[in-house]
Amino acid sequence: MGNNIGDSIEINHRRSLGVHLTSKDIFINYIFPEIQDKLWEYKWIDLFAGEGNLILPILNSISPSKRIQFFKDHIYLYDIQPVMVKNCVINAKNYGIPSEVANKNINLRDNLESFPDFLNNTKFPVFHITNPPYLYLGYIQKHKETQKYLEFFKGKNNGYQDLYQIAMINDLRNEITNLIYIIPSNFLYGASVSNKFRKDFLKYYNITKMTIFETKVFEYTGTNICIGFFKRKKAPKSENLKFKGVKIKKENVILEKEYELKTEFNYRAGSEIDEFLKKFLVQKPLKVNYYLLKQEVLQNDGDNEITVIDANNYQNNKYQKIILFINDELKERIRSNILYVRTVDTGSYKGRVGLGIISEDFKVDGIYVSGNTYRTHPIQVFFEPKITPDEQKLLKDYFNFILESFREKLDSEFLTTYKYSDAEYTRKYLGLTQVRKLIQTFPYSKLNYNFKEKLKDLIVNKNFNSILELLKASKDKSN
Repeated sequence: MGNNIGDSIEINHRRSLGVHLTSKDIFINYIFPEIQDKLWEYKWIDLFAGEGNLILPILNSISPSKRIQFFKDHIYLYDIQPVMVKNCVINAKNYGIPSEVANKNINLRDNLESFPDFLNNTKFPVFHITNPPYLYLGYIQKHKETQKYLEFFKGKNNGYQDLYQIAMINDLRNEITNLIYIIPSNFLYGASVSNKFRKDFLKYYNITKMTIFETKVFEYTGTNICIGFFKRKKAPKSENLKFKGVKIKKENVILEKEYELKTEFNYRAGSEIDEFLKKFLVQKPLKVNYYLLKQEVLQNDGDNEITVIDANNYQNNKYQKIILFINDELKERIRSNILYVRTVDTGSYKGRVGLGIISEDFKVDGIYVSGNTYRTHPIQVFFEPKITPDEQKLLKDYFNFILESFREKLDSEFLTTYKYSDAEYTRKYLGLTQVRKLIQTFPYSKLNYNFKEKLKDLIVNKNFNSILELLKASKDKSN
């Protein structure tokens, strides 16, 4: 019991600081091979050093007779926590560095607030290797103990969404040439959380390599991370970026591929689906609205009984059913829109993100939101103009087939990683903007009998390329 309480306190403390300590193995296996030939060329710094595990292991490759001088000239470590600075000094002593020497180059400092300028004026150029604090702005705003960080997101940092972005933009402004950052993989895959930051940052830096983890790396968090190797451009330029990516998947499966991040799509990985969504947007797309809200129900009070689940009331592993009393108009609206969207993978292949039929999955007519809206709840989808239940079922099959085809083709990289788990695959989050855009490639106005039968047949036979040809033909006729 005592250990559980202690673990809980430790987790909350780390979360409030955005701290996730890095193991030496991460450095030795994934970072050191990239820098081992240039150890004497740079000053190796970590502005968020923790216990020093991303820099101090370099000393294993320096002969004992030269180690103290190397440390004096080439290693500078900082942290905001006194206990981490103390541990860092102890770890340096374990590599043969006297404490009086270690204390000169290992210091207490808040480097999110400002950059230690003197580092740029020393003999060797700076090479920054770090695992910075991560803390999403939405979390910071909601918790009293983290609201002190809101100051970092004002002024010239307005629009950034995470503490790690503040750390990286500080390096950019201080013209640090070489960076290796361990950061959340939403740097590559996130949309609203990363679009502005990527556009600002990648104007100045190339990515030389990216190692992406889909396995649990840190003890106290399920955040999926990547190791980004960045080199500053000779001159700022907005251009497409190509680099080698190595993905570490479950059971040590390694996937290597070439990535291209395109300026047109905010440098977001997996932009092939964005190209599809842009190319096949229909001329008059369906209007898509989400959520059956309490306010709408109250405004449409009536005598009709309708059974719904309450998305805000989840007990005993299921959503609770309730009866609403509504007027004819709202009853018709609810019953004529039969689809909902699941935005988060459950972890089983039957529970992947996509569209589903409310009556089949929940045995009710609608999905009611009695309280706050949450993007991770099942969400009823409402269409304008009205389309028939059969057409909605075809839309569901089309939507899920296109989505799964791109998940297979792109290894789900256009989706945001939800969190690490022991699921059969890496769980993903499907954004509501993505849902709307994919629905709006569905050519509902072309749904004559022949078109519907052909589309059904192509979906059943999983003929992706022929579906693209059918969409192109329908779009060409519209034009």
